[in-house]
Amino acid sequence: MLYYLFEYLDKHFDIAGAGVFKFITFRASLAAILSLLSALFIGKRIINWLKAKQIGETIRTLGPESHFSKKGTPTMGGIIILISIIVPTLLTARLDNIYVAVMVLATLWMGAIGLTDDYIKVFLKNKQGLRSKFKIMGQFGLGAIVAGLLFFHPDVQDIALKTNLPITKFGFDYGSLSWSPAFNWVIYFAVIIFIVIAVTNAVNLTDGIDGLAAGTSAIVGTGLGILAYMSGNTIWAEYLNIIYVPMSGEVVVFLAALVGACIGFLWYNTFPAQVFMGDTGSLALGGAIASVAIIIKMELLVPIMCGIFFVESLSVIIQVTWFKYTKRKYGVGRRVFRMSPLHHHYELGGIPEPKLVTRFWIVAIMLVIVSLALMKLR
Repeated sequence: MLYYLFEYLDKHFDIAGAGVFKFITFRASLAAILSLLSALFIGKRIINWLKAKQIGETIRTLGPESHFSKKGTPTMGGIIILISIIVPTLLTARLDNIYVAVMVLATLWMGAIGLTDDYIKVFLKNKQGLRSKFKIMGQFGLGAIVAGLLFFHPDVQDIALKTNLPITKFGFDYGSLSWSPAFNWVIYFAVIIFIVIAVTNAVNLTDGIDGLAAGTSAIVGTGLGILAYMSGNTIWAEYLNIIYVPMSGEVVVFLAALVGACIGFLWYNTFPAQVFMGDTGSLALGGAIASVAIIIKMELLVPIMCGIFFVESLSVIIQVTWFKYTKRKYGVGRRVFRMSPLHHHYELGGIPEPKLVTRFWIVAIMLVIVSLALMKLR
């Protein structure tokens, strides 16, 4: 919104400095500041409101004993993250940009699913929350919508700068394969839906100890922001020989808001947490990260850059699969980890929660650096 206001002022009144809103770096910086201040300002008020409504976390009996003291801590704090991402984005980004629409939609869509899940847990006293099949249906629906918008919208065009020719959605020619053209979009939709489901669930599983999901999301968001800037800049895209995505500079503005919101939320979420984000926040962050990776055509780097999320998710898959297999074969289920997701395994191993979170953050930073280094090698 501010972009259009200052564009009007610059065009009709020639106000000094109004033209600065044309620069992505300025608007991204402003988005980060606004989102950070927004999270800090509304955070305490929302926490007090959650306390007044007695919206507290229920701790599962099978969890680590150290978590029992967290019972009653306000949850659904993801509302803070949602507001702090969406409002600054609407203020600083270009709203006629298809990518902004996709990212805002993905964040709100998954935030709504998470809010429903938290509502069932807190108000209906059902610890299981929203049934898994309904979550998957919601994630599937979002993936299909995102794929449809990015595949068929006329403003979406990816260019290989070395040849200056438009390319297909994954950077290789489907026509060189034996599939028919009609089958191409089916493959694209299937892959996008898988990415959305995988990333959103992975971020959701990572939200288990104070500050882990928010801090890791801020780190990943920073890395994706750098990649988004390079993808939307012809000079960097040609130098690195990556896909140039016109108009994707607005993704940087959105990610700046996401990083600022996560850092602001950490003010209240670091150990000992004053509020938990709940599924409202973790699913929203997952939807945002998944949509960004798809938009800037960095799907193949997601398993590396989002390595913390996927290792956490993989630990759950391994644990559940092995437990079911051994129970069927031996009559008694066996475990690979002390507890899953992985952070609980190390927590039960005696690592204090703050130290564990910091170490996970360090690994996340290393993975982002590795991902950036691989840009040239690819």
